[in-house]
Amino acid sequence: MREYRDPENNRPANCPFGKNDTSCMDRIRLFRGLPEQSRRELMAGVIHKSYPAGKVLIEEETAVRYILVIRKGRVKICRTDAGGEEHILDILHDGQAIWHDLFLKEPVYHYTAVCLTPVDACLFSRKEFMRMITQEPEMALGLIAMLSTELTEEKEKVLLLSIRDPDTRLAGFLLDRDEKCLDGCISMKLADIAASISLRQETVSRSLTRLQKAGYIRRVGRGRLKVADRQGLLAFFRREDPE
Repeated sequence: MREYRDPENNRPANCPFGKNDTSCMDRIRLFRGLPEQSRRELMAGVIHKSYPAGKVLIEEETAVRYILVIRKGRVKICRTDAGGEEHILDILHDGQAIWHDLFLKEPVYHYTAVCLTPVDACLFSRKEFMRMITQEPEMALGLIAMLSTELTEEKEKVLLLSIRDPDTRLAGFLLDRDEKCLDGCISMKLADIAASISLRQETVSRSLTRLQKAGYIRRVGRGRLKVADRQGLLAFFRREDPE
């Protein structure tokens, strides 16, 4: 794990993950309403770190101290139930942030975050961000709008998990991941897909085979899928949930 700081003043050096003078803030919903001055103040205290695959970034029930922005890599957000079964809440990638639970009175994480690949990340101070919100009232409206969008997306996930037919549930999941993937491919292990939609691995494997035979998807490598016919897959997903 590396942290990039100027040795003379112990302040963060220029972002080693930036390209063409871009910053994490340009792509993060949470930061879009920030005035330029506030952005500069947050950037002045940013911490840059790199983590290996398999590293636990966040443990459940630990205090929220930072907003963690993924510059490069993939991170699994998950919870484990009382029976020891893992449930994946989301897979995050380049340009996405871990910030949920930020606004709770006593903020603690209600999930675990694990690196699926090597990850480069930027850590922004929660305390500093909250201070800025109190000084920039217009940011509140932007945050309300952002949280409303997040709530709508969470409702869609709940509806997806209520679908009984495994092929249809998987189709909806793949459509969602296809929208979010960066390189046109869905990079997820079979176990992670199964944990994401609360199905057994054997069930997901059979459903993938059926969707592949129908021409909706194709395998492009180990743990990599591509939606070959998005309109066809969407039409399949929108049909009535079979009994």
